[in-house]
Order: sequence, then C-alpha cells, then structure tokens
Amino acid sequence: MSGAFETIWALARQVPYGKVVTYGQLARLAGNPNWARVAGYAMHAAPEDVPGQRVVNRLGEVHSPMQRVLLEGEGVGFLPDGRVDMDTCGI
Repeated sequence: MSGAFETIWALARQVPYGKVVTYGQLARLAGNPNWARVAGYAMHAAPEDVPGQRVVNRLGEVHSPMQRVLLEGEGVGFLPDGRVDMDTCGI
C-alpha cells in the first residue's frame, strides 16, 4: 500500500497554490477511481511536504477550521455554506 500512498502524495504535491483537489480526483489521477478512501488514508499519513490542506471531500468540504484558514491564506474562495468554491478553485 505504501506505493499507493507515494503515488497519492506525489499527485497532491502537484496541486497548485490556491487550488484544491478532491480525494476522488486524486484516486482517478492515480489510476484507480476506487481509491478515494486510500487517498484519504494517504493524506492522513502524509509527510509535512505534502500540502494536505489542498485536498477536500467531493462536496468541497474541509475537515477542520485550520484547513479553511490555510486555504483562505492561499486565496481559495468559499461559498456562503462553507464549502470550497470548486468552480473557481478546483483543478
């Protein structure tokens, strides 16, 4: 499974500043659309150089207030309901 994690981390490192990606998108980019949960597990165990704040769930929801603060610092826009504006900030 570590090979899968390394693949997910490498993809997450490529997400541009000010943009976000979903776990499902990472899974598809990694070559297996069924790996959304694997992507979640990988991001939970990610090393410090992986910008985990740029990975959100399929609805554009963040998992913590700190993630929102980090994303806002990158200029990521949020909708009134608190979700990331995926139309403008998604990859």
